[in-house]
Amino acid sequence: MHIPNKKESLILLLGDIVAFALSLWLSLWLRYGEIPSTEIFLSLLTPFAILSVLWIIAFFIAGLYEKQRIARRNRLPELLLKTQAFNSVLAIAFFYFLPFFGVAPKIILFIYIALCFVFTFLWRNYALHLFGSKKRDNAMLIGRGADAHELKNEINGNPRYNFQIAVAIDTSALDSIDFNKDILERIYQDDISIIVIDSYDEKVAPILPHLYNLIFSQVQFIDLYRLYEEIFDRIPLSLVRYSWFLENISLAPHVMYDAFKRLMDVVVSIIGVIISSPFFIFSMALLTIEGGGIWSFQERVGEHGKIIRLIKFRTMTYANAGDLVDGRKNEVTKIGKFLRKARIDELPQFFNVIKGDISLVGPRPEFPKAVAEYAKVIPYYGVRHIIKPGLSGWAQIYHENHPHHGIDIKETQNKLSYDLFYIKNRSFTLDIIIALKTIKTLLSREGI
Repeated sequence: MHIPNKKESLILLLGDIVAFALSLWLSLWLRYGEIPSTEIFLSLLTPFAILSVLWIIAFFIAGLYEKQRIARRNRLPELLLKTQAFNSVLAIAFFYFLPFFGVAPKIILFIYIALCFVFTFLWRNYALHLFGSKKRDNAMLIGRGADAHELKNEINGNPRYNFQIAVAIDTSALDSIDFNKDILERIYQDDISIIVIDSYDEKVAPILPHLYNLIFSQVQFIDLYRLYEEIFDRIPLSLVRYSWFLENISLAPHVMYDAFKRLMDVVVSIIGVIISSPFFIFSMALLTIEGGGIWSFQERVGEHGKIIRLIKFRTMTYANAGDLVDGRKNEVTKIGKFLRKARIDELPQFFNVIKGDISLVGPRPEFPKAVAEYAKVIPYYGVRHIIKPGLSGWAQIYHENHPHHGIDIKETQNKLSYDLFYIKNRSFTLDIIIALKTIKTLLSREGI
């Protein structure tokens, strides 16, 4: 049974490594017109191996190892071309501005860049067939609601998965159906080898003893919500009950993780302030000339519901004010519009990270007024405050329609499903993934 998981990303990674090594060997052959000697190959292997690591990081940031990216055949050439263009600049800078290895392989490097593009493109096209062209097994879905419907549409609409939902049974109708006729016969009639089932639905409990016997018929069972989380990288809110929190959420301290994360917050933020200091000076000068103040302080809800004050560069006519001031509309200034578009207005929040109000990674903090409204109508909304909020988070990366200002119940519910995924699965690895994807978001100007 193949469920889309990290194995596919690993296979893609290994294929890229082979493509990079093969490109280097062929580049030497084309450059010198003969099979390269072991000595020459090994002399360039180390610097090109380091370069390959940087390229793989770029591939990761571009999303070329993401679970659903491989199925998007029409976007592959454009995405790969853009990524390799960036990698080309990176390679030139690596060899010409950091001559640590004492080599500057001009012709070899350009041949290598071209071959890498060809081989990675061919490899990913082959991977599309490897992961998506096999005969798909038939599956039965036993569940109900929007989450089950969304899961069915995703699986059946994406050839990457090696099974499809051939039969869907709505659990709300289980009381009125004949198990032998409507379920058992369909399993054998449609050659069902996988059953995706909502084991949390109370309607399912009476048929579990009957389904148990199918184990001996080589039928595999997958929990609906586990599969949903694996595919969509978020927690379906229809699953979330008190029992779910008891099973998946723990407030026990993660000593090593918490200590390392705090260290990284401080170190990265100090480096961030130093690197961005020219932008600080530039912005402060512009805002001083404009008049009206430099800083803006915004109250947000932090860890354990504590009110924190985030510092930003002022972008509105009146800092720290509402929509109206003395009957005049508080609008975004011309300089403020530029600062927001360039995301420079967010840079002072590095000081909030250093202070410990927020982390680099975590659920994005909301305004107190919005939190009060959401807490009234969205069950378990306050759980997102059990950890420190962050400059960027899982929801900011994957939830495209999250509300920046104002109140939006539906979109905030969706956002909460991503926040819960992060709270449940937070780790060094996940934090690094979020950081890299945030870089991708910033570089592509998609906004967070």
